[in-house]
Amino acid sequence: MASTSYPENALDWRSRFIHNMAAALAKRDDVELSLWAPPGDLPADTTVVTTPSDTLWLKQLSLHGGIAHLLRTRRSLAAGTIASLLIRLGRAYRRQPVDVVHANWLQNALPLWGTTTPALITVLGSDFGLLRLPGMKTLIRAMLRQRRAILAPNADWMRPVLEQAFGDLAEIRPIVFGVDDSWFEVVRHLPSDESHHWLAITRLTRNKIGDLFNWGEGLFDKTRQLHLFGPMQEQVELPPWVHYHGPTNPDDLLKRWFPLACGLITLSHHDEGRPQVMLEAMAAGLPVLASDLPAHRDMLQQGQTGWLAATRDDFIKGLGWLEDPVNNQSVGQAGRQWVKDSIGTWDDCAGRYAAAYQSLLENEQ
Repeated sequence: MASTSYPENALDWRSRFIHNMAAALAKRDDVELSLWAPPGDLPADTTVVTTPSDTLWLKQLSLHGGIAHLLRTRRSLAAGTIASLLIRLGRAYRRQPVDVVHANWLQNALPLWGTTTPALITVLGSDFGLLRLPGMKTLIRAMLRQRRAILAPNADWMRPVLEQAFGDLAEIRPIVFGVDDSWFEVVRHLPSDESHHWLAITRLTRNKIGDLFNWGEGLFDKTRQLHLFGPMQEQVELPPWVHYHGPTNPDDLLKRWFPLACGLITLSHHDEGRPQVMLEAMAAGLPVLASDLPAHRDMLQQGQTGWLAATRDDFIKGLGWLEDPVNNQSVGQAGRQWVKDSIGTWDDCAGRYAAAYQSLLENEQ
């Protein structure tokens, strides 16, 4: 498995889903997992295949915010970083004999060119920005022609675009991520003083913040509070009515914030796939109020498992509707049940990946 992002420890917000995915796969009797990723707390029964030089380089990449962040903010530096990634990861693919390569993000599949190893490639929403770069689809198609491959977006809404671009060369098989069991165990106890604590958990960039500050102006005060969590990745001016707490971690959310929160807000304009924080909030029984994006429509049914807002008026109406205790409890319970039925745990996700690995191997024989 290859990933250019990985959490350094339990308090690190970066790509927690990669750790959870690897941990669930490593537990399986039918998978022997080797991991090429930045340094961090690795699951048991996982073999590290990064060289000391790769480890140092990946750590520096993490400190710079990763490939996607460099492409957004420092393109001159990103070009050299991408070239180095292609060389280092290409060497790793050739150095480590495996039955199947699992590449997270399309960028990490490009160095497979020149090999024939079967590949499962996890496609996320941020990959759609990569696909818009000139010549990128041509490069990916050249890599896919050389092997049996499955492109595995983590949401169904991405399938049509991938089918059109690569469906003649690879199977397009959506495989949804899972959530930790601990999120399903959250017991909510809303404040008794009728205050409403709304949470926004996101990397702080203009696209990820979206309309939150514009639409929220005049709507939040001491009674209705907005608590914002996440790393500041762009210089974003914070309104005085926002309670900013910096980066957070799952333990803090589980024990402190999710039990007392009224709901989660995300008004992102970003290329979202299937936001993990939304799945975790829904699993915890927390209603979600989200911008009307394809990724969000794929997860939320209006007024049943969440609320979608295309305008400020929609947003205002959603806040009031979800602050009603009856609506809040009903939506929260329905969202939790949808995650249980449609998403499941990380162990369920690992089973889906293992089945995909097996189908790649069977088709190679």
